[in-house]
Amino acid sequence: MRLGEPAEPGEHGEPAEPGARTTAVRVDGDSLVDLGLPDVGAVLASVGGLAAAETADGPRYAATGAVFATLVPRPSKVVCVGLNYQKHIKEMGRDLPEYPTLFCKFADTLIGAHDAIQRPAETEAFDWEAELAVVIGRQVRRADEAAAEAAIAGFTVLNDVTCRDWQFRTREWLQGKNWDSTTPVGPCLVTADEIGGPRPALDIRCEVNGRVMQQDNTGDLLFDPVDLVRYVSTMVRLNPGDIIATGTPGGVGHARKPPVFLQAGDLVVTEIECLGRLENHVVAEAAR
Repeated sequence: MRLGEPAEPGEHGEPAEPGARTTAVRVDGDSLVDLGLPDVGAVLASVGGLAAAETADGPRYAATGAVFATLVPRPSKVVCVGLNYQKHIKEMGRDLPEYPTLFCKFADTLIGAHDAIQRPAETEAFDWEAELAVVIGRQVRRADEAAAEAAIAGFTVLNDVTCRDWQFRTREWLQGKNWDSTTPVGPCLVTADEIGGPRPALDIRCEVNGRVMQQDNTGDLLFDPVDLVRYVSTMVRLNPGDIIATGTPGGVGHARKPPVFLQAGDLVVTEIECLGRLENHVVAEAAR
């Protein structure tokens, strides 16, 4: 099953204005079935959750031309993982880590599948990071393997766009990862039964202006989605709509020689097999 939430973007491709109407939908072939709730997070938190969404009926809209808002606009947490593709770690000459490297993103960073990425004036090193994202479907704490699998509602596509110069100012990465309206997520949530289960092996790639920058397979993850739900839920409860971004493969801009970074006018395409694609132009962030 695929769930999403169409919304009209702003006039120049920026995220929809706060308060703009969205509606959660089930993708049913060429149609979108209105589920009567404002977003996918609300569907997951509702009585019946995914099971109810699978059989719900409502007004139908044409899927053609739909513009999708960020998948879950206000998750209680977005947990991200660094250094998680085995080939990428080895090619950098590092040992495989014993534990996941974790950091968090704020909801204000999240944008839709076709929204413009806002490039801050304060950075000279604006970089891409294609990632498989796990979406949580039920509250879970200290999950064992079975509970972790059951807690995964499905998967989506995320690009953890990063200000590298700010990221490496200190050992903590938060200041490089949390710039307003920089992180596209979507276009849809795809349930695990459609992609071979909770440990999917899917091709992942990122293109910038038509040039392939990253290409790998999520089967190379060191800590897979079930591992990550178990680990994170040991510390803190995970709630419906929470997101875990599982890390990025090799090919990011700052590791290239010479480094390559995103500029206003660039087109970033992030795609994961069976999950869909993000297409986002980079624009200079307007002064506020």
